[in-house]
Amino acid sequence: MIFRDPHLTRQHHDFVRRHSRRSFLQVGLVGGLGLTLGDFLRLKAEQKFFESKEGVAKSVIHIFLPGGIAHQETFDPKPYAPQEYRGPLGSIETKVPGLRFGEHLPRTAQIADRLTVIQSMTHGEAAHERGTHNMFTGYRPSPALTFPSMGSVVSHEFGPRNNLPPYVCVPSVPNEYAQSGYLSSAYGPFALGSDPADGGFKVQDLALPGGIDAARFEKRRSLLKTVDSHFASLEKSDRLEAMDTFYQRAYALISSEQARDAFDIAKEPDPIRDAYGRNTAGQRMLMARRLVESGVRFVSLTYGGWDHHDNIAGGVGGQLPAFDQAYARLITDLEERGLLDSTLVMVSSEFGRTPKINGTAGRDHWPKVFSVVLAGGGVKKGYVHGKSDAIASEPEENPVGVADLATTIYHQLGINGEKELMAPGDRPIEIVDGGTVITDLLA
Repeated sequence: MIFRDPHLTRQHHDFVRRHSRRSFLQVGLVGGLGLTLGDFLRLKAEQKFFESKEGVAKSVIHIFLPGGIAHQETFDPKPYAPQEYRGPLGSIETKVPGLRFGEHLPRTAQIADRLTVIQSMTHGEAAHERGTHNMFTGYRPSPALTFPSMGSVVSHEFGPRNNLPPYVCVPSVPNEYAQSGYLSSAYGPFALGSDPADGGFKVQDLALPGGIDAARFEKRRSLLKTVDSHFASLEKSDRLEAMDTFYQRAYALISSEQARDAFDIAKEPDPIRDAYGRNTAGQRMLMARRLVESGVRFVSLTYGGWDHHDNIAGGVGGQLPAFDQAYARLITDLEERGLLDSTLVMVSSEFGRTPKINGTAGRDHWPKVFSVVLAGGGVKKGYVHGKSDAIASEPEENPVGVADLATTIYHQLGINGEKELMAPGDRPIEIVDGGTVITDLLA
């Protein structure tokens, strides 16, 4: 923990960020700022403490199940609760003694010894938009500020690798909270634009337009640099900076065969595509594996619609088997390729569902307790964290808030959640406000 001296202002921090110890010693005390050498060295140490360096996890795959998937029918069934709480579906044993999953997760049950299941996730937002904001940013919504998504923070802290976008959404940007928020739009996500499960799937804007060869491409690139340089001298704005960054990364992506190949799911052998499932869940998760294997740092993937106010048995039964096949294959595939230890896979939703089945055989919104599943990236294997009560209505042990979860994800990536980023008006905002690393989750 860093304790900040109250007499050292943002101006002091900015000065120290721009100068080295040598330059400080050359000028001695800085006129008007009142910094001593001790102050300077203390601030330098603080900045070094907050520098982001790659951690145990090199990449994240965030599988988001929009609508609020029922924890009772998936990762926290209550087989001994009364029928109106237990619900219409059964449960099955897993490879972790005492841990049961919903009946539609047989393959995931067989890899439970490689997972960490958080059964005590909790927050207070029962509206879809606000719950989604929580899970994508680690913050409660605020009318005063738009917070960046975790993927955008990772993009800001680490930038691209292997000429690939640092942050990719599969298949499209799922919601406004998956964006860059108060950060520059340069840190926003790259979206595929179409679904990898579709026939003739092709990523948008990944190839040169018709009639443009490599020589003409380079000529246009040189001309654009000249124009950018002129306008940059006239005006400084986020839009110009973001567009410049966008074009630089786009050129790198288009001109790199290796980077383009990462998005070409047709290069996967048919048996692997079949193993994931030739459906939306399977091909999206296979694409996510291809991307992190090639160098993408953060993949945000959505699947299904889980807002089951009515007929929860039919809704879950129609979608969960495809998820089960794809997810179990993804974890196994990452492990077989030696990527699981360096890839943190998170399955989440904006909230859970009500403890009691309603009058239309469904469950309603319930943020008081729900489940999140983690795998790889340095978390424990075969571990259950926290516990909900007997009817899955609230945490009974070790509640986990969104700030704690986000701080832990960042920690595994090598990002200190206490680091301050600059919002508009030179306002310093911590990456996560008040979160604590959940050390019990870590291997």
